Amino acid sequence: MKERIKRVQELIRKSNLDAFLFTSQPNVFYLSGFRSSHAYIIITQDSYHLFTDGRYYEKAIKELRDWDIILLEGDPLKGIYKVLRKLKVQSVGYEEDKISCEFRKRLKGSFKWEGKRGFLRDLRAIKDPIELERIREGVKVSDRVYRRVLNRIREGLRELEVRAMIVQEFFKEGAMGESFPTIVASGEASSIPHWETSNRVIRHGKPLLIDMGLVWKGYCTDFTRTIHLGRVSPEFKRVYSIVKDAHLFALEKVKAGRKIGEIDRAAREYIKKKGFGKFFIHSTGHGVGIEIHEFPRVYFKGVDRDVPIEEGMVFTIEPGIYLEGKFGVRLENMVVVKGGIGEVLSNIPLDLIEL
Repeated sequence: MKERIKRVQELIRKSNLDAFLFTSQPNVFYLSGFRSSHAYIIITQDSYHLFTDGRYYEKAIKELRDWDIILLEGDPLKGIYKVLRKLKVQSVGYEEDKISCEFRKRLKGSFKWEGKRGFLRDLRAIKDPIELERIREGVKVSDRVYRRVLNRIREGLRELEVRAMIVQEFFKEGAMGESFPTIVASGEASSIPHWETSNRVIRHGKPLLIDMGLVWKGYCTDFTRTIHLGRVSPEFKRVYSIVKDAHLFALEKVKAGRKIGEIDRAAREYIKKKGFGKFFIHSTGHGVGIEIHEFPRVYFKGVDRDVPIEEGMVFTIEPGIYLEGKFGVRLENMVVVKGGIGEVLSNIPLDLIEL
């Protein structure tokens, strides 16, 4: 964590600020490793301070021995102002994109407040060795859970029953929970990319899309496979093959120095070439880390399209084709940029499974 603090202090210097106030819980966790529903961090050019209330104070004292821990009582901003005055700072940055309008209006006092958007965005996009180790561990756990659940899927189960199996297995493995609500989409429901898992009954002769992720030591995983109960139709087999090839073509574009949008373009152009362009209705991927959706978005038309691919980035590749009223196919893996190329983290094959 100290290395992260040093990098942030250097960023504060380059921004001509005396200090920075972090209010978002993902950034508080990134900087300190401390998890709570109510904590703030102030970092100056030569110090760092964490604020929390009585519910977490004892925990913070035990876990963060190198930090200055301040107990918040009553109005948090009053406690923050008190410390800022003690530190004798003048210009203070804050997370403009992470606070409410009400909170922003209350940023007064004798300080020069400067709102910043995505202040830690670029730092968080490049995962350090500790982060990568946790993400790799999480993906291994996810793979084990998927294999076990796959062996228990049968006709007659309801989608929510399968989700319950997945979540139960997450907790058995020691995960902190889901990184997002697990999607179990059977039959025609698989044509809705973000289907809300329901009491729909799983039927023989139909596809089943499973999009699942867990939180492991504070870091998210994301994984999707589309399987089929019983023999597949020629149409389903063709669409599945196209999505699989699009996934592999996108993976080939993961090279350090290239633009992130090229990954999306490779998958999208291939799917379009095969006549299904209008049925690929979302981006090819997104960054993953402390949050399930992080910078950069992998989309050739998006604001991040020209972002260069860098060593240590972690993002998903998840092309899909969705035929309304019929079925959908999505295949998703998390990828880390290692040695200048993309390394797939999951060991689950992309091959079509017919149960």
